Amino acid sequence: MNTPTLVKDLVARFNLLPHPEGGYYRENYRAIETIPRIALPKRYKGDRHYSTAIYFLLEQGNYSAFHRIQSDECWHFYAGDCLLIHVIHLNGRLETIRLGADFNQGEVFQAVVPAGVWFASEPATGSEYALVGCTVAPGFDFSEFELADREQLSKQYPQHHTLIQCLCRQVKG
Repeated sequence: MNTPTLVKDLVARFNLLPHPEGGYYRENYRAIETIPRIALPKRYKGDRHYSTAIYFLLEQGNYSAFHRIQSDECWHFYAGDCLLIHVIHLNGRLETIRLGADFNQGEVFQAVVPAGVWFASEPATGSEYALVGCTVAPGFDFSEFELADREQLSKQYPQHHTLIQCLCRQVKG
């Protein structure tokens, strides 16, 4: 099966939808119980479910734009090829995580992106697609999802200007 057909089949099989940051996703878990806002750190705007999880699919030629969320996000590799997760830590250090199954190439099955950092992902060179999962705790809420502004992020981290220019989308406003 060729890659475009396989990607279409995966999108259909898992009922994936276009994600605002790029790629396709579907939430497949949201804990029933919630943590009250008062018991959470101040960065949270409201109550949060204990945890959420999604399927996430990126194909070659697409990327997940730089964004940040208020919780830690654990990424899990399921199928396909290597996915690069670019993390700009609060101190400006760039870390590129290789999520995949080729341990000889430094790939890992799981990785955690810390809360509040800017991050983006893209299929590695030669990768056709990556099907991964993302688990967030406390649970993800779109009200606290923030897409990066290309110019502002470049000013904040000029040493990563080229990568930021490649992996940011124009914010519609």
